[in-house]
Amino acid sequence: MLSTTEVWNQFSDVLRNFILRRVNDPQDADDLLQEVFIKIHTRLDTLDDTESLTGWIYRITRNTIIDYYRRRRPAEPLPESLSVYPEPVEADPEALIASGLRSMVENLPDKYRQALLLTEFNGVRQVELADKLGLSVSGAKSRVQRGRELLRQALYDCCHFEFDLRGKMIDYQPRPDCCEQCEA
Repeated sequence: MLSTTEVWNQFSDVLRNFILRRVNDPQDADDLLQEVFIKIHTRLDTLDDTESLTGWIYRITRNTIIDYYRRRRPAEPLPESLSVYPEPVEADPEALIASGLRSMVENLPDKYRQALLLTEFNGVRQVELADKLGLSVSGAKSRVQRGRELLRQALYDCCHFEFDLRGKMIDYQPRPDCCEQCEA
C-alpha cells in the first residue's frame, strides 16, 4: 500500500490538470486538489486491496468537483410578492382528550371518582389515599386501578382511537351520540 506522500508524488500533477480542465480558475483548482488529498489522506486506510487505487482517486476527484459546483450554484431569492403562510397548527389529540378527562371522571361511581380525583388530579400518593379512606394499601391501589379501567372503558365507548406502531395516539373520532368531553 502506498503512503499519502507517494500518492501525492505520483498523482498530484495529473489530478491538477484533470481538475483544471473542469474548473477554469487555477486557484480554485489548487484548493480542490488539496481537498482531494485531504480526503485521500483520511481514507487511504479504507481502500480495499482489490479496488484500483487510480479509479478510487479519480472517483474522489470527480465527486469533489461535483461538490464544488453544487456549492457555487446561485441561490435564487424568493420574490417579495410571495407571502408566507404560517403552518397550520394541528390539535394534539392527547391534549384534547385530556381536557375532557376530569368531567368523565366526575361521571364515575363515587368510590372510583374519589380515588382518581385524589391520586391523578391532586397528586395524593396511594399510601396516603389508603389512610384517608381507611383502606389497606392494596385496597387503595385496587380502587385506583379499577377507576382507571372504568375511565379507559368510558373513553373507548365514547371514541374510536388510532395509534401508531409504538402505541402513541395519533387521532381519535367521537362516536355518534358521544359524550361532549371528547368533542373538541
